Amino acid sequence: MYLSPCGINCGALEVCKSAGCGGCHVIQGKPFYLKDFGVEVCPIYDCAVNKKGYKTCGECEQLPCQIIYDWRDPSMTEEEHRRAVENNAMLLRTYTEKG
Repeated sequence: MYLSPCGINCGALEVCKSAGCGGCHVIQGKPFYLKDFGVEVCPIYDCAVNKKGYKTCGECEQLPCQIIYDWRDPSMTEEEHRRAVENNAMLLRTYTEKG
């Protein structure tokens, strides 16, 4: 499992598999699709890993934060995004607690 800082299991995503992505930690928060948004580094990765030194957002007391809520997959509805954020936050907390 390639758990990204935001809680997405990159290894389970077909788009990541086909792109040969080894997960956010391997590619330093620079997935191929960021160029479509005019961003160099994922803002979630940048905050958690680069600025705070965390492995995932599960280490942050502010989870889920506004950065995560603002960084929405445009193919998702607001409701789908909200549920995904909540599910990923729960996964990250569990992952962090278990080490």
